Amino acid sequence: MIPEEISRRERLTALREKGIDPYPSSAQRTHLIDEVLIRFDDLEASQEPITICGRVRTIRKHGGVSFIVLEDGSGQMQAVLHRDAIGPAEYTFFHDHADVADFFEFSGPVFRTKKGERSINIKKLSLLTKTILPLPEKWHGLSDTEIRFRKRYLDLIMNKEVRNRMLTRTKIISAIREFLNARDFIEVETPTLQPIYGGGFARPFKTHHYALDADFYLRISDEMYLKRLLVGGFEKVYEITKVFRNEGIDRDHNPEFTMFEAQIAYQNYEFGMNLFEEIFEYVAREVLGTTEVTNGAITIDLKSPWKRMRLIDAVESIGGVDQLVWSYLKIAKKIIKPLIKESKRDELDAIQTIGEAMAFSFEELVERKLVQPILIYDYPVEVSPLAKKASDPRFTERFEAFVLGVEIGNNYSELNDPIDLEQRFIEEKKRKEAGFEEAHEPDYDYLEAIKHGMPPSCGLGVGVDRMVMLMTGARNIKEVILFPTLKPKSEKEKGEEGI
Repeated sequence: MIPEEISRRERLTALREKGIDPYPSSAQRTHLIDEVLIRFDDLEASQEPITICGRVRTIRKHGGVSFIVLEDGSGQMQAVLHRDAIGPAEYTFFHDHADVADFFEFSGPVFRTKKGERSINIKKLSLLTKTILPLPEKWHGLSDTEIRFRKRYLDLIMNKEVRNRMLTRTKIISAIREFLNARDFIEVETPTLQPIYGGGFARPFKTHHYALDADFYLRISDEMYLKRLLVGGFEKVYEITKVFRNEGIDRDHNPEFTMFEAQIAYQNYEFGMNLFEEIFEYVAREVLGTTEVTNGAITIDLKSPWKRMRLIDAVESIGGVDQLVWSYLKIAKKIIKPLIKESKRDELDAIQTIGEAMAFSFEELVERKLVQPILIYDYPVEVSPLAKKASDPRFTERFEAFVLGVEIGNNYSELNDPIDLEQRFIEEKKRKEAGFEEAHEPDYDYLEAIKHGMPPSCGLGVGVDRMVMLMTGARNIKEVILFPTLKPKSEKEKGEEGI
């Protein structure tokens, strides 16, 4: 136990011995701090007493006057405690028992100090929460990222930028809902525990339900259930939800992340491209007040229309692989191999189809170079098992959106031909048997559903966390998730911290 904690515990004991509850169940707040500051002139003129509550951030004593900075969820304000005004006993009580980080309730009129500082003249005070541990004296940003993410509550207290970023996240999600609800979309909820995982290429988290004696998976997507709703008669549905993928963790990936997914009947991926751009433009304008966002030295403009390019053309013009090589897999591999990282060459060797090789080339040679907003469309059929085929049968009506070299959405015209889908499930099963762990799991219940008829439709998916990263300038996905996934501490590490 650190010395500071010992002294705070002593003050806590002294409060209880005086019969004072250091943890009352409620407060009598009349105003938020930002409300006081906005209405300050009127409140000062009326001398109406107000009551504010919050955490004490600083205490500065100057003779018989103390200057206190109080902070609530809306902002900070100075409170002034005069010994002559409040009385020697109350003044002494505060300084004998109060610590920085304690929560207090202050009541009194507002006024301006000689320096023009808008303040509250404390006439009455009450302790709301006694703290045992002090706040960090310093918060070093990037050098303390592990501590910041593990102790996000301290990060929010000490780092205003982090708090503002999280508030922006909330506004972004609200704006997505506003956009869709205004266009007659219906928000729905689908299962998190699924007997068959589907809707993407990913390794799932597996769990066991003991009452049913059955294995379930945490969803990697909600797509398959949203499409069942199209079969059932809904025409515009969406969900903003958590999905889970048992994969690596890096600056762009967290195993638990937030996905926005929609399904729209009687539309195809061209409609989806327009809608995707409109969502991003609308959200940027509503939340940021502009379509231009800055990330480091780069300025991105999210105003529609975005640039569009076929995947095969992007691999040629940006990746440097001529389209003629896609006639023969062996030749294609030979040309691609010297262009990619040596660590990726075994992965290339394991590829068995032209379409997979083309998609692999795009990921390795093109993706990171897509800085400004762009929609890449017409993906190979081999890597798009749930998308409808394009006019060129080698490709599907699928598009992905990229900004700053990162994919932010996967979307396509939905395959509603049950005969075609059944054959693709067979091909995916072969890929899995060949060792491709992330192959799409065949969902025969869904296949049965679309045999009853699913209208032509477009699916839309947006990675919400990456959208927030883009609009806040964050460079790591952990910066936009309140409690990102971290490796649990060892017993030794817990012991060293005294836990």
